[in-house]
Amino acid sequence: MSEKQTRPPQSQEHQPGSSTEMRPQPQDKAENYRGSGKLKGKVALITGGDSGIGRSVAVAMAKEGADVAFIYLDETEDAREAERLIKAAGVRGKGYAGDISDRETCFRLVKQVIETFGRLDILVNNAAEQHVAQSLTDIPEDQLRATFGSNIFSIFFLTQAALPHLGHGAAIVNTTSVTAFRGNPTLIDYSSTKGAIVAFTRSLAQALVKDGIRVNGVAPGPVWTPLIPASFSPERVAEFGTDNPMGRAAEADEIAPCYIFLASADATFMTGQILHPNGGSFTA
Repeated sequence: MSEKQTRPPQSQEHQPGSSTEMRPQPQDKAENYRGSGKLKGKVALITGGDSGIGRSVAVAMAKEGADVAFIYLDETEDAREAERLIKAAGVRGKGYAGDISDRETCFRLVKQVIETFGRLDILVNNAAEQHVAQSLTDIPEDQLRATFGSNIFSIFFLTQAALPHLGHGAAIVNTTSVTAFRGNPTLIDYSSTKGAIVAFTRSLAQALVKDGIRVNGVAPGPVWTPLIPASFSPERVAEFGTDNPMGRAAEADEIAPCYIFLASADATFMTGQILHPNGGSFTA
């Protein structure tokens, strides 16, 4: 195992958390990413695009020439920064606030995206929440429903809303997790939703292949995003990712290229697949 990389103990009160409060600041602005026009003329919609993996993917897609819409919950400051970074790449960019665990909200937001951008070519289902519980019996019903609502019901709703606007050559990329493959004893409900996303990805890929729409997923290992200090105790945050073979958590900018690949013409013979940027963790 590589030398362990720890971080200062810290916490945030509310999920999904804010980038601006993190120490050190996460690398989620795709600052070193160099585009080559792989997504020129496309329109992408990304959930959780205000920070973390979603923000990095949004900016990288913008640098590849795509116009980018993103959805966030209520992190206005992070959303403004994400929108600024997208537009700085010379494309159109706009953030939309809303709770995507609500079906009507998903359909309303997709309608607004189509009205603004005129089309939709790429859907990235990325937003999620997680809550620590030491035992299965410690998971209350409201937490269970909220986690499934944010993590898997939202993907059903948003994809249902987006499908009528996705044509031949479109791509859907879903964010699952290493926990779907190896489990996590204190994130049982979260891990379960991530397993559901794997099954959703593989099933929808088979359903849409005849329409020329590819559906794939990315299963990151530990990543330094606002969700971490908003989920775990300060002590656990300090050690986050150190049990990984590389001895550290990833930065979002190290994960985003997987999404670019899967959304682009480089991956035209891939559907129903999951990429595993997890620092060497073994998965089934």
